[in-house]
Amino acid sequence: MSARRVAILISGGGSNMLALLDSMRGDHPARPCLVLSNEPDAAGLVHASQRGVPIAAVDHRPFAGDRAAFEAALMRPLEAANPDIICLAGFMRVLTPGFVTHWQGRMLNIHPSLLPKYRGLHTHTRALAAGDSEHGCTVHQVTGALDDGPILGQARVPVLEQDTAQTLTARVLEQEHRLYPAVLKRFVQGNRAPLYLK
Repeated sequence: MSARRVAILISGGGSNMLALLDSMRGDHPARPCLVLSNEPDAAGLVHASQRGVPIAAVDHRPFAGDRAAFEAALMRPLEAANPDIICLAGFMRVLTPGFVTHWQGRMLNIHPSLLPKYRGLHTHTRALAAGDSEHGCTVHQVTGALDDGPILGQARVPVLEQDTAQTLTARVLEQEHRLYPAVLKRFVQGNRAPLYLK
């Protein structure tokens, strides 16, 4: 069977994107076909291009207030790349249910909390404010609801007494870079059972 085609959507430096790109080598059952950003100057586009991966950008700003038009523009490079799977990796735009439905069952996201806790933003600050003893990250299938959908994997980190949002962010990010590639490989192979990393 030919390798599955993976498109990755980013908004910034793309550290999770790089972890995914670096994993899709050798006998991996997937290969990257596109890195797409809503930020034309995203550093992640440079990193992807340096690795020989096709890149595209659709600036969201000209579409202010018209998400349907933005998503229609986003669809053009995606459909041209013909991906089997889409990975959201720090893509900081909320996608409409209509867009998500088009890729239903084929779109993954990584979120920096132990879902269903702390959907949305500022997850590390919220975990610290709640006095949580552990925190972490989740890879899930994307549905029309924000940070919802079947959980495909989680990795946990202890919350230390001296932690700040910055130190907790850094430790969770290390686990994101382990978890997302591992879940993607299993997903491509047809394994939807949640993976729990220690």
